Amino acid sequence: MCAEASCVALRLEGPLQSWGTASQYNRRMTDILPSRSGVTGMLCAALGLSRGSDEERSFLQETASVRMLTVAVPRVLGDRRLPVRRMEDFHTVQNTLKAGGTFKDCHITRRQFLLDASFRVFLSGGRPLMEKIGAALQDPVWGLWLGRKACIPSAPVFAGLFDDERQALAACVPGGPAGCIFSRDAASFADGTDSVADMPLSFASSNRAFALRRIRLEHGETHAP
Repeated sequence: MCAEASCVALRLEGPLQSWGTASQYNRRMTDILPSRSGVTGMLCAALGLSRGSDEERSFLQETASVRMLTVAVPRVLGDRRLPVRRMEDFHTVQNTLKAGGTFKDCHITRRQFLLDASFRVFLSGGRPLMEKIGAALQDPVWGLWLGRKACIPSAPVFAGLFDDERQALAACVPGGPAGCIFSRDAASFADGTDSVADMPLSFASSNRAFALRRIRLEHGETHAP
């Protein structure tokens, strides 16, 4: 590892991905880009932090100041660019609790997935924390998946540890920004273009909580590093 490294790169690729930020009840939607909560949950799994534990709570506080940049990278088959599509699947869940206190034998849910999506996520922060995250991604305690357990990565998630974001982008997006979509944490509300409720405050099953995160979306042709 580079002693000066302060940016960890993640490669998120697989047949299916699902990144929900507004899912409720029987409709489980997916956003078009990876969520901060989904990526952070992946890091917690890599580190072996139990849901709702003191160690997890401390890690969420530690990573709150980490800057996140997401790049949607076009996938190409021959000379043809693959479009990213959403797929909706039907699931049945048994023994769900009803408002009256009894159990429902079978409940249908609708769940969305992304097809043919490829992302690079860059996390920038203090060197010791980035090295800790990089080491965990290379030897995770628990399995890593792309938003849901059914979404298994088709390539190693760890894509490198770099001195800074610019170096990481050059190494992990060698084709340049053209055709890519960039989403980064906004420096201020005015600097952002959208808000998403995906900043994790607690993953505890009985007390899941998320804060709004202000982001700035850019197309590759207009992206300014």
